Amino acid sequence: MEDFSISYIIATRNRLPFLKITLEKLIGELLQDEEIVVVDGNSNDGSKEYLQTLFGEGKIHQFITEPDKNQAHGWNKAMLMAKGTIIKKIIDDDAFCYKAIRECKNYMLQNPAVDVMISNDLGSSLYDYKNIQKSSRLLQFEEWKQGLTPSFTFGDVHMLIRRSALAYTGLYNTAFVMMDWEYSLRISYLKSNIAYYTGYNALSVNHPDTVSSQKNSRLIQEQGKRGNIFYEYAGDGAEISLWSKIKIFAGKRLKPAKPTIAPAKDVPAEEISVIYDYYYNYISELNNSQMFIILPKV
Repeated sequence: MEDFSISYIIATRNRLPFLKITLEKLIGELLQDEEIVVVDGNSNDGSKEYLQTLFGEGKIHQFITEPDKNQAHGWNKAMLMAKGTIIKKIIDDDAFCYKAIRECKNYMLQNPAVDVMISNDLGSSLYDYKNIQKSSRLLQFEEWKQGLTPSFTFGDVHMLIRRSALAYTGLYNTAFVMMDWEYSLRISYLKSNIAYYTGYNALSVNHPDTVSSQKNSRLIQEQGKRGNIFYEYAGDGAEISLWSKIKIFAGKRLKPAKPTIAPAKDVPAEEISVIYDYYYNYISELNNSQMFIILPKV
């Protein structure tokens, strides 16, 4: 097994306009001791061929294409393929700050007891892309750290996890559509060693074609109740409502009454590229504008 400091993993299907932007940014930032792992869910929009070309050129390290049973199945395959000490999930339609990610990575490499690192999050919608919202789970992290609550939720878009910790935390639960919600409750309930970075290593982007926007609300409520029971999660106010507002329905919350652009599948690639350039510049400038700290579990 090669000695990579971090594996950037991507699970994708039929998202070629976003995938090209995400991979171009990542490949341009990649260091010699880092790898890219891509699992394609048997795309038919040209993604498969695009990825095969990148793999043939040696720009991505591992690549498979085959049908997935569901989203969690695809991500689990990517995690099992990863060879890096640290694993970072890269969602194909979100934006990332690799400088901030490496601050988190380096901290974890220097502190082998840390299983997981999370950060503050940014959120936006393609319909109103200059309206970027800041969100934080720092209060919930502090309450959990002090033993005031047995578990708490956070989005995996800004999570880094140590590959060796998977033996304890496990993989995503393929029975949950809200896989990161269940996963965050599970690993915090298991008292994994989680550290918190007060900067922003990711920006969540919502649009009508995003997986989160297409989740079934009835199923979310049913699975939310199961998660609450399994992990003694009292919820932030009323079961899963706040989490829905922060993560799952962020795109609908930010979406104006009259959209200024068409649904994502109809937006020209050049326009999407301009929007994502704005996102990447925004998160980079934000992280460079002030000092952030890392808070350990103990």
